[in-house]
Amino acid sequence: MKIDAKKIFYALLGIFLIGIGIAFNSCAKLGNDPVGIVYDGVRNIAKLNSEQLGTASNFVNYGLIVLLIFIGRRYINIGTFIYILPYGLFVNLGTKLYYYLFSSNLNNIYFQSLAVVVGCLLLYTGVAIFIVVDIGLDPFTGVVMVIRDKIKWDYKRTKIMFDVTMVIIGTILGGKLGVVTIVTALIAGPTIQFLANQIKAIFVERKV
Repeated sequence: MKIDAKKIFYALLGIFLIGIGIAFNSCAKLGNDPVGIVYDGVRNIAKLNSEQLGTASNFVNYGLIVLLIFIGRRYINIGTFIYILPYGLFVNLGTKLYYYLFSSNLNNIYFQSLAVVVGCLLLYTGVAIFIVVDIGLDPFTGVVMVIRDKIKWDYKRTKIMFDVTMVIIGTILGGKLGVVTIVTALIAGPTIQFLANQIKAIFVERKV
């Protein structure tokens, strides 16, 4: 695995997009995406306020790293640690950015819907970039890959099953469930797979 400054830059860009996307989805209050609902549930259990979603995400990601050490160590690499170190900071930054942009329209359904669309696009693009850069996986994707290997499914179907499970767990913990949760649970896998293929073609052409 070749790791250079360019790959690290794109990995950090992907993490940044993911963090902003997670924050936008959560702040819009139309339901979290399947990963965000777990963060939100942990935030609720830990009695943290809405602006501390990034802190809750750190708790979850560090826990998943420990799990992967036992069940999928081969999916842990330098990229995994590059992912988790700034991740919580980027989520908190995304939360501040959301309230800065939409402070006067927090309960406007049109602006909330716009925020969700932007949030999902950023999130899925960020995940796709991070996968294509191939310097290691984020903890959630690492767990999906382990499950995929065990049950012999493709990434798309495994991701859908995993996301539905995360929605159930997140809801039990008290995470915000809504229409966005259901829609993203169904479209995340296919969308990420499509974006990853497109980004990979661009990277190959530019020799990233």
